[in-house]
Amino acid sequence: MATDGDSELIDREIGSTTVLFGEKQGKYPHGNSLLVRGSERTAIIDPSLAVIPRQEAGGLPPVDLVINSHCHEDHVAGNFLFPDVPWHLHEADAPGLASLDAFMAIYSFDDQAIDAGFREVIQKQFHVTPRDDVESYRDGDVFDLGGGVTIRVIHTPGHTRGHCALHVMPDDVLYLGDIDLSSFGPYYGDAWSDLEDFERSLEKVRHLEARHYATFHHIGVVDRETFLSRLGRYAAVIDDREERLLAFLSEPRSLAEVADHRFVYRPGDAVLFAPPVERRSMGMHIDRLVGRGRVREVAPGRFQVALDVVD
Repeated sequence: MATDGDSELIDREIGSTTVLFGEKQGKYPHGNSLLVRGSERTAIIDPSLAVIPRQEAGGLPPVDLVINSHCHEDHVAGNFLFPDVPWHLHEADAPGLASLDAFMAIYSFDDQAIDAGFREVIQKQFHVTPRDDVESYRDGDVFDLGGGVTIRVIHTPGHTRGHCALHVMPDDVLYLGDIDLSSFGPYYGDAWSDLEDFERSLEKVRHLEARHYATFHHIGVVDRETFLSRLGRYAAVIDDREERLLAFLSEPRSLAEVADHRFVYRPGDAVLFAPPVERRSMGMHIDRLVGRGRVREVAPGRFQVALDVVD
């Protein structure tokens, strides 16, 4: 247990696994990290900002390896605390930590002011530290920590190319990373994101049985019944965005107009990178709808619902 300012950060023990909760159940920019102790090694999964006060207060045991579920700023924010142990990322995301430029390529903001602003954020707020010797893992790999404690990799791309869930045994904790079951819904707004990969990953995790399901943001730890209920609502956000988009395209619109309307973030939300995220996310939806014949490009760069298509 540690404190961050006036907020108490509470830990939850599940066998060999400790969930290190961040502020407000890990609401961004904070997150919930996992500490997993075996008889031979101790791993920390996605060290968040909440790990920093714990480490400074001497509240963590020695850590032998860092495992990141994917390469995003909030999930690697505490990596810098462990410079002398190996860092592990899925092979598709590992190149993102090679340099600051490589890290920014994950997002690929097309606005120089947004790019410059976010570069400053990831360095000053999230302590992003490039490292050229990150060790890569693959789907199905197992980290053996000793004494029967293992962490199995399950590749769940879409949020990023290399996003993974991690199954801790024998505690039967399935860590979902940024499949976070929140009301915000799936995030697929980066250059390394993919809408249809995300949907396939949601279907994949639906069939993964565990006693405990843990998320990096918001929800924390839930049982299977709650997981399935929340997963259904979480996945439905994709369909809701698409249906609202179809309604908006009842008359010809450009992608810029779609982005300005806001389908991912609420109108007026002061999010630095909202414009490029809206363009990329909803551009994926438009491409898909055009491919399915539900939307047509009626003029260069202008899209409208195909009026002869009846649902």
